Amino acid sequence: MSANLGSADVVANGYDSFGEAYAVENESSLVNAYYTLPAMVDLAGDVAGRRILDAGCGSGPLFAALRERGAVVSGFDASTTMVEVARRRLGADADLRVADLGRPLPYGDGEFDDVVAALVLHYLEDWTGPLAELRRVLRPGGRLILAVNHPILYKMINPSADYFATVKWSDEYAFAGQKAVLEYWHRPLHAMTDAFTAAGFRIAVVSEPPAAPEAREVFAEEMARFPSGAFLSFLFFVLEAA
Repeated sequence: MSANLGSADVVANGYDSFGEAYAVENESSLVNAYYTLPAMVDLAGDVAGRRILDAGCGSGPLFAALRERGAVVSGFDASTTMVEVARRRLGADADLRVADLGRPLPYGDGEFDDVVAALVLHYLEDWTGPLAELRRVLRPGGRLILAVNHPILYKMINPSADYFATVKWSDEYAFAGQKAVLEYWHRPLHAMTDAFTAAGFRIAVVSEPPAAPEAREVFAEEMARFPSGAFLSFLFFVLEAA
């Protein structure tokens, strides 16, 4: 199922065209700057000296945050534009590459202590190959820390939809005034956890975190609807490589 958005002129997930605007928007957005980023950093914990791969690094905010905390970070993204934006943020010496998670990754077996993948997997229909690659580049006992669309989100937006089906859907956005369409694959929670265990991961943490405390001041009107500071948007996992 895919929403009829009347945006035939916009390429879905076309980060090479709207990546610059996406990066600008997300520097200060609630769901990215005050929710996803701090939640991922909190789940990673003490990363000093750890080798971390930022899978689908985008413009590099998570890469930068982990590097500031002492991690040795590498990153890749399928979008050339996003990698260029990340390089401007992170410097010419940052280990950044253009690579597609749907294909073999340009890293060695067991090269990393952790992989972080924030808002990446939900763009993919098939998780089998991507999860196998992320497991391959992790050392035994390493962690995959990830965030995906909360599976209830699709049902909330499409009340008549079949929650248990794995289906494609899309939504329209305006990033810094530029029109964009993002296309996702919904899968129920059990399909996610089945895919993790089949790929050789043990589920250590499942998290539905609140936004950062500062969000209450910066987004006072919006956050007034959420007394606990938590809202349903993304679902976070920490997985351990068996």
